[in-house]
Amino acid sequence: MTSPKPKTIQTMKPATAAKKLGVPLSATPAEFQAGVVSRDELNELQSTPPAWLADLRRNGPHTKQVIAAKLRVSIAGLLRGGITGPLTTAEIDALKAENPAWLEREQSLYAEARKEALRLKQR
Repeated sequence: MTSPKPKTIQTMKPATAAKKLGVPLSATPAEFQAGVVSRDELNELQSTPPAWLADLRRNGPHTKQVIAAKLRVSIAGLLRGGITGPLTTAEIDALKAENPAWLEREQSLYAEARKEALRLKQR
């Protein structure tokens, strides 16, 4: 009889882990960027985030996906509006307060696209 294979530990590159955590890799601590992250470590970071991760999620800098969600626009809309890099929460709030014409236009386009997607889904 053969013994079962020992369970191998799944690991990922720091860039992959940062993406799954929703934070830019460049904003993470050096020790996070230098090592590999196991699946268990990632789950631990997600369930009980350390102070640096909680601060990043609260104050930024944020990834394009998070910025787009907070501004209620698509990622392509961000690019059309000239937003190409990470923004902090304060910068996002300032953009919302300023409400430039491109942001209004992109928000209405995004809302229309979501309505259409919902209509098609209900068919």
